[in-house]
Amino acid sequence: MAYTDWRLKGPQLSTCNCDWGCPCQFSALPTHGDCKAAVAMRIDEGWLGDVRLDGIHWAGVYSWPKAIHEGNGTALVVIEEGASEEQRGALLTIMSGKETEPGATIFNVMASTFTDVHKPFFKPITFEIDVAARTGHFAVEGIVDARAEPIRNPVTGEPQSAQVRLPNGFEYHEAEYASGTLTAPGPIAQSWSGAHAHLFYMDIGPTGPAH
Repeated sequence: MAYTDWRLKGPQLSTCNCDWGCPCQFSALPTHGDCKAAVAMRIDEGWLGDVRLDGIHWAGVYSWPKAIHEGNGTALVVIEEGASEEQRGALLTIMSGKETEPGATIFNVMASTFTDVHKPFFKPITFEIDVAARTGHFAVEGIVDARAEPIRNPVTGEPQSAQVRLPNGFEYHEAEYASGTLTAPGPIAQSWSGAHAHLFYMDIGPTGPAH
């Protein structure tokens, strides 16, 4: 099947309520039995067909009552308010898992697990990230505020470097692992500290992450 050509390239920060490392990354069950997560990205280079998406930020807040693959998830997407109607539509098409080879991207896989999808928000998004330093912050007023910092040695306090490679991953092939803190007072309310986070440079299209 032919898909409309699209690409998203840029840094992304993800955090969830699992312990550092997140067993879900390795096809295991979540630390606390449920899955809660928040994600944000800056699109340095992107498109869907003829629609350019360069420079746009997006964020998402998600929740599942059990493991992600068991479904009944809830999703909320935010696209920064400066995006045009055409850009909004293109990005929502990508994020809804359309124009994607089945199972090839995180957008397609996650979309199949949602039973409740909130109407998208178009609001200012604060986004800062340093993938190599394993630090980042994103926020949408009234909806979510998340931070990442290095995992630290409990004795010396020194930052620990941890990278994980997933050659067949549908989100990334290599990411920096870190510690995440989140407060989400919005429609999908949740919070945690000292939990899992990962940072990476996303480069993904209809058939999955680029190698």
